This record gives sequence, C-alpha cells and structure tokens, in this order.
Amino acid sequence: MASGDSDGSGGEERQQGEGEEEEAGEEANQINELVIEDPDALDVDQNHGRIALMENLEVLTRVETLCLRWNMISKIQNVSTLTSLTELDIYDNQITEMENLETLTNLESLDISFNRLRKIQGLENLAKLRKLYLVSNKISKIENVSHLRELQLLELGDNRIRTIENLEGLENLKELYIGKNKIAKIDKLACCPKLSLLSLQSNRIVKMEGLDGLEQLDQLYLSHNGIEEVNGLDKNTELTTLDLAGNRIKEMGGLEHLGELEDLWCNDNEVSDWNEVKKLEANAKLSTVYFERNPLERSADYRRKMKLMLPNLTQIDATLCR
Repeated sequence: MASGDSDGSGGEERQQGEGEEEEAGEEANQINELVIEDPDALDVDQNHGRIALMENLEVLTRVETLCLRWNMISKIQNVSTLTSLTELDIYDNQITEMENLETLTNLESLDISFNRLRKIQGLENLAKLRKLYLVSNKISKIENVSHLRELQLLELGDNRIRTIENLEGLENLKELYIGKNKIAKIDKLACCPKLSLLSLQSNRIVKMEGLDGLEQLDQLYLSHNGIEEVNGLDKNTELTTLDLAGNRIKEMGGLEHLGELEDLWCNDNEVSDWNEVKKLEANAKLSTVYFERNPLERSADYRRKMKLMLPNLTQIDATLCR
C-alpha cells in the first residue's frame, strides 16, 4: 500500500514538472506585439521584446531614434511614415533583405548587424547616412554604397567579402572595418583619403601594401593574417596605433619613420633577435608594446631588457611598467 502511495505521489510530481516545462516552453515561444505607448516619443527602444513584426509605427510623428535590438524581426516594413528618423537599430534579428528604407531620407545611422543579409542594397535615398553597421551577416560583396558621400563609418566585419572594392565616392569615410572576412589583398583604398582607422584583422593578407594614399591614417589593425614583413607604411606617418599581432613577423624594420607611433602590438609573432627590438628606439613616442608569445619572451630578463632598450615605455604587454 505504501508502495502504491509512493507511485501516486511521484506521478503527481512528474505531471506538475511537465506542466511547468510546458509553460516555460510556451513562454519561450511567445511572440509579442510592438506596442507604442507614447506617440510623441523621440526615442523608442524595445529591445529583447520577442517582437516579430515592425508594426504600429505610423502613430510616431516625432521619433528620431528607433531601436529594436535582439528581437525576432524578419522584415523591414511599416517605416515609410518615420521621415524624422535619424537612427534605426535592428541589430540581432532575422532580417534577410535591406528594403523599404526609401522615405527615411534623414537617417544618419543604420545598424542591421547580426542578421541574415546577403547583399547591400536599398540605400539609394539615404544621402545623409554617416554610420552603416552590417557586422556578421552573409554579405559577399561591397556594393551600392558609393553614393553615400557623407558616410564616415562603414562596419562590414565578419562577412564573406573577398575583395576591397566599390568605395569610390566615399571621400569622407574615416573608419572602415572589414575584419574577419576572406580578403587577400589591401587595395583600392586611395579613394578614401580621410581614413583614420582601418581594420583588416583576421583575413588572408600576406603583404602590407596599398596604403600609400592614406596619409591621415591614425590606427591600423592587421592582426591574425599571414604577414611576414613590415613595410608599405612610408606615407602613413600619422600612425599612433599599429596592430600586427598574430602574424609571421621576424624583423621590426620599416617603422623608424613613424614619429607619432605610441602603441605597437606585435605579440604572437616570430621575433627572436633583440636587435630587432632595438630598432624601435627611433620611435620616441612609443609607450606601449606587446611582444608576448614571441621567442624573445623566453629570456629570463625579458621585461627588464625591453625597458632598458625602450626607456619611454609605460606598458609592456598587459602590465604597466614600474
């Protein structure tokens, strides 16, 4: 009898547990409606709302920023009346196409990162656009952006791009991020003379080239490529930050003329000769260097030797100098 009671009690507990799991599952699958509480709002922010449709937006008469991050939206729609919009952020949704943006002529910032885009398109009327974020999509070609004369920042990291191209007309571009793609050659950048930051990390680049026209370049990120020699920086005398980590570099020549250089990241390379470090004495403003995981780091007096050679350093690797 006791055994029977025990079985009955266990059955009730299992049923209760299953019921709770079902409720949790239903809650996880719940789709919410986009509800506008204040039609006069300048900023509308509905992140993490499990929203599937861009709807009920026509009541917004003054909105300037619309942020719908981390939702379940698959289509850009119902935004034609939002002519006062200057910022649209639909980061991390399920969008497959850039569309229905024609009337957003005042838009200055557009973020459709972490979606399912395959093509850059639909930007023909966005002449005021200054920032365009398309990180982590499935885009294979840079295209349809040359008319964006006011664009200052273009972020295309983590896509499927193989060639730097079609940037003509972007003479005001200051920051270009194309890291984590499949680019093998640095070229066709002379049309962007105002570039101050160029990120080409985690690509397939083996040679430092194509940088001659970028005389205003301040930050250059080339880590995790296949570069063996440091060169091609003759005209980039304004550089303050140079990231060459994770390459195959053995020698540190080609940097002597960079009088403004402050940060040099050269960790995870193949520098073994201390005479190569000595070449950096010419860079009087150099204050931070990373050389960890190079053969020369195995020296017992690695940090002391580095500081003696480059007395102006304030940081070696991740540690401040005493």
